[in-house]
Amino acid sequence: MKQINLTISLLAVFAFLLFTGCSGAKYFKAPASLPSDMKRVPEPKSQYINIPADVFDKQFMEQVEQSFDLSRQFRNLIGEKKQSFNINAMDEVDNSSWFNNRNFMKMMSLAEIATGPNEGAVPDTVGPWLIIGAKTEGVTPGFLVKDAHDTRFWLKFDPSGFSEMATGAEVVSTKLFYAAGYNVPQKYIVFFDPSILKISEDVTIGDAKGKKRAMTEADLRQILGRIEIQPDGRIRAAASKFIKGKPKGPFRYKGVREDDFNDFIPHEHRRELRGLRVIASWLNHTKDNNSLDMYVKDGYVKHYLIDFGSTLGSNGDEPMPPIVGHENSLDPHEVGLNLISLGMRIPPYERNWHVEYPSIGFFESDLFDPPQYKFILPNPAFELMTNRDGYWGAKIVMSFSDEQIAAAIAEGQYSNPDAAEYLFQVIKERRDKIGQYWFRKMNPLDKFELRETKHGTQEFCFTDLAVACGLESGVERKYRYWLLHNGKVIPPAHELEGTTCLQLTEITAPSVRESRNSRGQDQWTISLETELAPNNKWSNKVMIHFSYDWETGKHSILGVEREE
Repeated sequence: MKQINLTISLLAVFAFLLFTGCSGAKYFKAPASLPSDMKRVPEPKSQYINIPADVFDKQFMEQVEQSFDLSRQFRNLIGEKKQSFNINAMDEVDNSSWFNNRNFMKMMSLAEIATGPNEGAVPDTVGPWLIIGAKTEGVTPGFLVKDAHDTRFWLKFDPSGFSEMATGAEVVSTKLFYAAGYNVPQKYIVFFDPSILKISEDVTIGDAKGKKRAMTEADLRQILGRIEIQPDGRIRAAASKFIKGKPKGPFRYKGVREDDFNDFIPHEHRRELRGLRVIASWLNHTKDNNSLDMYVKDGYVKHYLIDFGSTLGSNGDEPMPPIVGHENSLDPHEVGLNLISLGMRIPPYERNWHVEYPSIGFFESDLFDPPQYKFILPNPAFELMTNRDGYWGAKIVMSFSDEQIAAAIAEGQYSNPDAAEYLFQVIKERRDKIGQYWFRKMNPLDKFELRETKHGTQEFCFTDLAVACGLESGVERKYRYWLLHNGKVIPPAHELEGTTCLQLTEITAPSVRESRNSRGQDQWTISLETELAPNNKWSNKVMIHFSYDWETGKHSILGVEREE
């Protein structure tokens, strides 16, 4: 038996050495800090996306290009996908013009969740509201209006027969995407009497032939006839305050803006866009062209996600079709299955689906499968997502408590409590499915820190996100760690049970004495694994690197590496 145990231990050490040996350098080298992307730059030109050309490019040209990209195919084959370019030493992303770390890094209060990006006064519904722009094309109509206080905002409405559906989705998703860390517009639910709408003389709309002409009262009546009117004659709308700055069109999920010198990371290699795949699947956000770049007063381009009326159970002018999330707009796999079955195959998501609540639309969690979720069009950034990117997105999703989700839903002002409760349950269940998948795919140990003990020594602590989020039991959870000194493994492996802290000074003391004698460079690494139930296998590794200061006798964390 001793011989068997010795053999198993030697094999474990060999496997560990193989992994660490393949990682490259003897010492951990933190990635270089990226320059700020919020420096003052010349105002760039506006850019526009040709939707038909964009669809063709993503659906066909991108797929052909990927098929002939042999280096990409080889990396995928050996499991060595190219990692995101803007990862810092802690395997996170820094705040930028694209993203600000919020709820995961520091849990927001319920009041902060409810407020979201909103600041200043709520749009004045007394009136008058002057229509200074109109959007009649697309899924839903909308107006750009100016209230009596000269505040400009876009108005968007619910389709007839589905009161609260699109406007509720707009506001709820805005709160959650903001708390996740993205730049979004300010959104409010407003109720107003349509008589306060006045048309500015210079407002134009397109006619049936696409020609621009002045908007008339008849046009206004025709547009209002397409939207939901409340029983008391008022109109419920989502009011989106006009974003400060000069609009420069949507951003793309590939390449950079050539005339924006701050835009130096190809968008498909930004983690906040790759990881958005997980967050967007959570909230059924499928339209990647709903974005906007703004040249702000400080002289740089700020990147926004906008238009959330087609999220959750809403498709803007109708409930979300059940196919969403399960098929691309042109899905070769599904086309093949339909041909084989001669069109007689009925996918599970097409069977017995119905809209439970018109104010919510079609939104479900039973068939939601996080790794298999498909967007309407292939997205260049989403398709390059690595497991590390996916884990990053998942831990943001899992950072939302039940109470925070409920606080966001309350801002949707749903009149039927049962509908609000249904939405809450679906969002919560989809959240937990994401956590259950990704926290087994990747080792969910995070939030590493050094703490001072009462004896003046240091202890190293971590958080098991699966336990913290209630997906696993902390009582039964076991961890195993290896210690490395200057890249060399110091056997044996040590197990932790019932604790997520260890005395760092004590376990590194022998190596400290050795280094003092040799006066070598000092770097320590703790490699952590988590035991996974029910098969008791050990997870992949998280390696936390430390340095040691001889003058203070203290360690400091240099960075984190995650094994995929």
